[in-house]
Amino acid sequence: MTQGGMPDMSALLAQAQAMQAQLMQAKDELAATTVTGSAASGLVVATVTGTGDLVSLDIKPEALDPEDAETLGDMVVAAVRDANQNAETLAQDKLGGATGGFGEGAGMPDLGGLLGGGPAGPEDERGGSRPSVGF
Repeated sequence: MTQGGMPDMSALLAQAQAMQAQLMQAKDELAATTVTGSAASGLVVATVTGTGDLVSLDIKPEALDPEDAETLGDMVVAAVRDANQNAETLAQDKLGGATGGFGEGAGMPDLGGLLGGGPAGPEDERGGSRPSVGF
């Protein structure tokens, strides 16, 4: 704080610019990082980037049952949700340290939901919520 109780605006600006650079670097790192999620004891494995983009889906032959395609669909959805949840955790870890002291305690809103970590996403056809990870 400067004289008269007013904050030093140039210091606040410099801190905000540094925080923005850190957030951009963290976002780039997230986009370059992959995480996995699985369902049915690894019969279905989904790989997503740290920003939530699905990059691969591995389905073991044992998961294929021509008589029960719905179960396979459920396993795929579960694996993708698990991967996206892992991506959200990774994003919170990376972005949490990039706020440079800003946050709720400094009068700023919590940035933890930056990648959709807030309320659940829109409901899908089955009544469940879709993952809302992404930029």
